[in-house]
Amino acid sequence: MGLFIQITSFILIISILVILHELGHFIPAKLFKTKVEKFYLFFDPWFSLVKKKVGDTVYGIGWLPLGGYVKIAGMIDESMDKEQMEQPPQPWEFRSKPAWQRLIIMLGGVIVNFLLAWFIYIALFMYYGESYVPVNKIEHGLYFDSVSEKIGLKTGDNILAIDGKTVEKLDKYLNIDLLLGDEVTVVREGKEVTVALSDEGKKAALERRGRQIIIPRYNSLVIGTVKDSSNAKIAGLLAGDEIVTANNNAFEFWDEFTEEVEKSKGNSIDLKIKRQGQLIDIYAKVSDSLGLGVYPNVRLAEEKLSITKEYGFVEAVPRGFKETIDVLVRQVKQFKLIFNPVIQGYKKVKGPIGIVDMMPTTWNWRFFWNFMAMFSVWLAFLNILPIPALDGGHVMFLLYEIIVGKAPSQKVMEIGQVVGFVIIMSLMIVIFGNDIWNLIKGTS
Repeated sequence: MGLFIQITSFILIISILVILHELGHFIPAKLFKTKVEKFYLFFDPWFSLVKKKVGDTVYGIGWLPLGGYVKIAGMIDESMDKEQMEQPPQPWEFRSKPAWQRLIIMLGGVIVNFLLAWFIYIALFMYYGESYVPVNKIEHGLYFDSVSEKIGLKTGDNILAIDGKTVEKLDKYLNIDLLLGDEVTVVREGKEVTVALSDEGKKAALERRGRQIIIPRYNSLVIGTVKDSSNAKIAGLLAGDEIVTANNNAFEFWDEFTEEVEKSKGNSIDLKIKRQGQLIDIYAKVSDSLGLGVYPNVRLAEEKLSITKEYGFVEAVPRGFKETIDVLVRQVKQFKLIFNPVIQGYKKVKGPIGIVDMMPTTWNWRFFWNFMAMFSVWLAFLNILPIPALDGGHVMFLLYEIIVGKAPSQKVMEIGQVVGFVIIMSLMIVIFGNDIWNLIKGTS
């Protein structure tokens, strides 16, 4: 059932985004009296699952769920319909329209994606508000485990700024900002220190598959997660148990307990826990490779420290716009990680299989709309890239025509379309291959 919900969530999000993106092309094309021959959700090589002609347009659903398209008459696109292009231009064709109208038609999908994200963020801020932990409320600094410390941070640090930009709140984006940054300014042992962020540490953090890097250091020893098939699970530890002592030592912070576990590697650890008001003694093995397998209750820490800011419509509009821009900027900056030879972020790029795996196994509307907004911004960014076969490629040729006063030749457009198609297909093969390889590694 969990996998079904994950797949359903992904297909529904993609379907909504594709339909709205293509409507962004379809509506201005119709307004400018341009003939639209096909409007498809998903691609239809060889056959369609459903199709129906209404007026001049065939509406359909393809079997290959990798996007969608509108086929506009008189336009060199992925269909490579050279026969049509060899005929004299007709007044209802794309090529017969003024350059400014063609530009609006081509930009329509990207504009809709951007506006959709903005609208969703406005609604989310109005409905849920904005929850975060103010940095000035974190009394005991932050906790960094051995992997996170490779970045250059130490347990007890309080983050003041990343690349000179003041950090005021601990939220879902701070982990990303840290990975995208070059240096961080912290308060360490009462002194302000600026440290360079290590590429090797960022690589190690990315390999943790989404686990948080930044966790408030808090004086609670409640277990949040017990890893399946771990020594902790075998010993009988449960989420919600509170560590009272380990090897007869009491601790104030979770990281102190973690250090005791590290000392016990290869042996057993003697735990006294509190469960539903009762004290229980548990003996657990701590293997050299797998450790104990328990993690702190991060949510409990955040609930103690976090605040929620409420938004009315007037406040949500600019906040939603800022969120949309911030998401876009972070997505652009992520190319720093993808192409960095040390970090090798390209190995973590996810395709459809990887994205499905990110979906929650139970239905979560807040995640659904947040992901749709984020993905809508991502689609807008990808589509505006100046690669022939994408919207951005057509926009590039149109801007050339507007500036120079003459359109590129049909031959140039056809070659560009083929080159762009090859680039896109090559990237898709790499991404799908990466998905499959990660799937194999995850199950091995």
